[in-house]
Amino acid sequence: MTAESTATPSIRCIPFFNYPYAYASEEQEILRLVADVGRRGAFILQKDLVEFESNLARFVGGRYCLGVANATDGLLMGLRAVGIGSGDEVIFSSHTMVATAAAIHFAGATPVPVECGPDHLIDPAAVEAAVTSRTRALLPTQLNGRTCNMYSLQAIADQHGLLIVEDAAQALGSRFKGHCAGTFGSAAAVSFYPSKVLGCLGDGGAVVTNDDSVYERICQLRNHGYNRAGEIVSWGLNSRLDNLQAAILDFRLKRLGEVIARRRAIASVYQECLGDLAELVLPPAPDSDPDYFDVYQNYEIEAEHRDELKRYLAENGVGTLIQWGGKAVHQWSKLGFTERLPHTEYLFTRMLLLPMNMELSDDDIQYICNCIRRFYGK
Repeated sequence: MTAESTATPSIRCIPFFNYPYAYASEEQEILRLVADVGRRGAFILQKDLVEFESNLARFVGGRYCLGVANATDGLLMGLRAVGIGSGDEVIFSSHTMVATAAAIHFAGATPVPVECGPDHLIDPAAVEAAVTSRTRALLPTQLNGRTCNMYSLQAIADQHGLLIVEDAAQALGSRFKGHCAGTFGSAAAVSFYPSKVLGCLGDGGAVVTNDDSVYERICQLRNHGYNRAGEIVSWGLNSRLDNLQAAILDFRLKRLGEVIARRRAIASVYQECLGDLAELVLPPAPDSDPDYFDVYQNYEIEAEHRDELKRYLAENGVGTLIQWGGKAVHQWSKLGFTERLPHTEYLFTRMLLLPMNMELSDDDIQYICNCIRRFYGK
């Protein structure tokens, strides 16, 4: 490492994510959609949402998609819809956003954190070791735009009679053995947070399911317990995807294939420029394993001298991020966790997100890589 390395002659400004760009890059199209929805007075549970739900279901290869207010609500409702509640344990990877565990908690169950594996996704061996007589479900996080080894997890679930609910918030469009994230379990939640591969202009999410009864229950849960006949038949919440956001998402869904292709191209440039550095562990490269199709929601590396590298990149105008405040879920002791997960804790001293978004040019990626190589004296 050469921490004393000088800055580049011309320092660029490359934010980790440029939120104004998420609007400005499509401003005219978005304003057209706003005008259309507004002039129709189509604000809640209108045809724009129905069309988006249908198109999203077709995209992922699922039977049903239901728009909800956010992915956290989607996870909570998915768990409740499959019958998870008091006395149940649900196993999840501690390398995830706290929302994953919060959904389990607010469903009335006990979240049980386990280790992640070398690909930063839930470790099937750790899952197997954590199963008890109270375990009722597995909640894998399809993280950073990659789908877990769902065949291994399904084998564990089948052996022990467990349900699977997927946290697919970061993985829309990713596939394992040809099947999209969100289509493996009884239910799944997807996020449309503005920085996601498919993002809206605020909070938003969806629940994906192939189960008729889960679909009916989510319909009720998201809208005060009303069934499709307009009768209140159960206790419900208020968690509907705003119709304007649905219109924007449906417009953007048409270009999602292009977005994913660009993210995979950026990942290939990172791999080409940084793959030889012994100080880094990079995510799997695109097409490095035919079982996986990754969409690179995030580009999460492991780095020696991570904190110094982060500072050096900031000094050279490059924004980076350490996910979730630099702690795994089980490390937030005030939530009541007492587990020790040495591998995950070690990874959280090394993990760093590099910029990965549609604003980046190839020259930007080359600049970031040059800065990293210079930091390590290469």
